[in-house]
Amino acid sequence: MLFDMPLDRLRDYRPEPEEPADFDAFWEKTLTEASRHRLDAEFVPYDAGFATVDVFDVTFNGWGGQPVKAWLMLPRARSGPLPAVVQYIGYNGGRGIPYSWLTWSALGYAHLIMDNRGQGGGGKNTADTVDIGPDGNGSSSPGFLTRGIEDPRRHYYRRLITDAVRAVDAVKAHDAVDASRVAVLGGSQGGGLALAVAGLRDDVVAAVADVPFLCHYRRASQITDTGPYAEIARWLSGHRFRIDEAMETLSYFDGANFAARATAPAWFSVGLMDKVCPSSTVFAAYHRYAGPAEIEVFTYNGHEGGAEYDLPRKMAALRGAFGR
Repeated sequence: MLFDMPLDRLRDYRPEPEEPADFDAFWEKTLTEASRHRLDAEFVPYDAGFATVDVFDVTFNGWGGQPVKAWLMLPRARSGPLPAVVQYIGYNGGRGIPYSWLTWSALGYAHLIMDNRGQGGGGKNTADTVDIGPDGNGSSSPGFLTRGIEDPRRHYYRRLITDAVRAVDAVKAHDAVDASRVAVLGGSQGGGLALAVAGLRDDVVAAVADVPFLCHYRRASQITDTGPYAEIARWLSGHRFRIDEAMETLSYFDGANFAARATAPAWFSVGLMDKVCPSSTVFAAYHRYAGPAEIEVFTYNGHEGGAEYDLPRKMAALRGAFGR
């Protein structure tokens, strides 16, 4: 059922941003600290038994110099450097196995699939990256949204977003990749990470954010009791007098704030029956996007959005962005 705003209201929905004054300084400091660690990207050939795709088991150093895993898929028949797609994975999933990720290499692109640190316990794809967080994270409800919610410097998504930024450097480090043609994409949490990277880097040529998570936290936590946003409400139901503190922390990781700094062409999608990532939260980020952006609306779909049926639109978008 349609439980959020009707589409005509969503088209005009532009809530007042919740953006900390030191948002840019926070992320500049975070990424400067990350850059002090060597990337040390390693690409180890992996025998997947494919006849037309080469697979590499990738390790690079992300937040805090900690190792992050990924897969790199390359079309075996290639001449010259390839455009690259960096893909981020949904909540509680991970890079899984390479057999799940053949679409973009089949189109002739390099395809890096980043693992999610500490996740992979409940998604269809497992993860192989450990989350070594700072000491003293404090209390949290089950899940990741409230890990470090008392302090943005200790929040889980500071680490994961930093990994996502460094994943672009990792794919650029491979000699088969054209470093001037890298796009980022993902769905749900992956879509939120794609928005974050597009807002933190000026060298990506396109961003695809399907039904993006990590946007407009206050409203999301108040209108849906479906996870993961319900984790925020659960934590605040016990910490009754810390609402503003929690929301300020989360605002450092809000896709709407990253969107306001992103200039690469972007393609969003939204499901109007989505109770996981309510449509108003997606439109809040979409309307703040600083670059050219389009949004595909799936009226009778939930969090699955357009699923594989939306692939032709994204394929055409990346062909245009890559010039091929």
